[in-house]
Parts: sequence; structure tokens; C-alpha cells
Amino acid sequence: MFKKEAFGLQKLRSAKALRIPEVFGYGTIEKEAYLLLEYLPSASKTTNFWKEFGEGLVKQHQVSQATFGLEQDNYIGSLPQYNICNITDAAEFYIEKRLQPQFQLAVKNGFSFKNLNRFYQNIAELIPKEQPSLIHGDLWNGNYLIDELGNPALIDPATCFASREMDLAMMQLFGGFPTEVFQNYEEIFPLENQWRERIPLWQLYYLLVHLNLFGRGYLASVENILRKFS
Repeated sequence: MFKKEAFGLQKLRSAKALRIPEVFGYGTIEKEAYLLLEYLPSASKTTNFWKEFGEGLVKQHQVSQATFGLEQDNYIGSLPQYNICNITDAAEFYIEKRLQPQFQLAVKNGFSFKNLNRFYQNIAELIPKEQPSLIHGDLWNGNYLIDELGNPALIDPATCFASREMDLAMMQLFGGFPTEVFQNYEEIFPLENQWRERIPLWQLYYLLVHLNLFGRGYLASVENILRKFS
């Protein structure tokens, strides 16, 4: 897992957008695994913190490639995340590499769902046909830091090339990001029409991950999104 995390951090650093701590190494010592990162002392946010956050996220999301995914699989939390593919369609990637594995795992964990094929057909028509963006992949409010200059930095990614709306949706799942950051983002890199209506669609993946990691408390949220788009 640390090897995959190191790769994701290095991929984000290569974008030269938001600050990412440098990876010094990873490995094992006496059967204990470690990931050694640059230490970032913390300070108070600058007055332009959220403006810089939005601008940096735009710069990161403007890094693209021909296909969705990544050259290696990685993890979302402690669960496998499947990236290796030659998919060029955003909806196909999201359904096949994100939703289906999590629904399959949820069924193994004792949950059941109806009409998934109809759900997949419906959302395939709603997802914009944008180019892949380099996304953080797990951008909740616990995965950004304030560095010693009061500027934003990102940690703990589940990196891949995917729809940029995934990062924006995750940022709104548990709160902690003001509307200012989204306004700044959209002023520079406008989103496709009705992106706010699609937020629950992208949040479904992260809620399924939480359902599989933490249990039934997330089931109602998953079922509400399925009903909404079925």
C-alpha cells in the first residue's frame, strides 16, 4: 500500500500544481512497513488560501492523458482500486472500474441491490464526455494540509486519471470546503452543465467504499442515490 501511495504522491508532484510532500522512501523494518515523507510544518491559512487551492486544483486537473485509469492499480483507503485499462470513455471507466467492484464487494458483505443495470444505463447518459484529469481521488477535508507558509498541500491520495468531477464531489461529501473554492475553480476551468446535479452520482463511489469498510451506516445514502438515478 505504501508503494502505491508513494507512486500517487509522486504523480501529483509531477503536476507542479498544489504542494505535495516529497517521498523519501518506503519499505519494511522488522516486518513493519513504513512510508517516509517530507515533514510540512503548519501555519495559519493565508488570506488567499482557498483561491490558491482552487487555482492549484485546476492546474492539477488540466494534466491529462489519452485514457482513463493509471499504469498501476492502487488503493482507496484499504480497498483495492482498479486502474489498469485502455478505456477512453468517462462513464465506462466509472462504471466498470469504480462502481461495479464496490457493488460486487458489498454483495459479498451481505448487502443487496436491485436494478443496477438500469442504473448504469441511466448514469452513462449523464456523465460528460470529458478528457481524463489527474485527480487526487480521495479529496476529503482530512487530506489537505496548511504548510509553513499558510498555503495548501495534499496528502494521502488515491490517484488516477478520471473525471475531475470526482474530486469536487468528494470535497462536498463530508464538508470542510467553502463555496469560494468551487467558485474560483469554475471561473478558471468551467465545468460541464448541471455538474452540481451530478454530485451524488460521483459521491456514490465513496459511499460504497465507506459501506464496505465501515458497514451498514452508509447503506441508506447509497440506496437514496440509486433511487435518484434509476
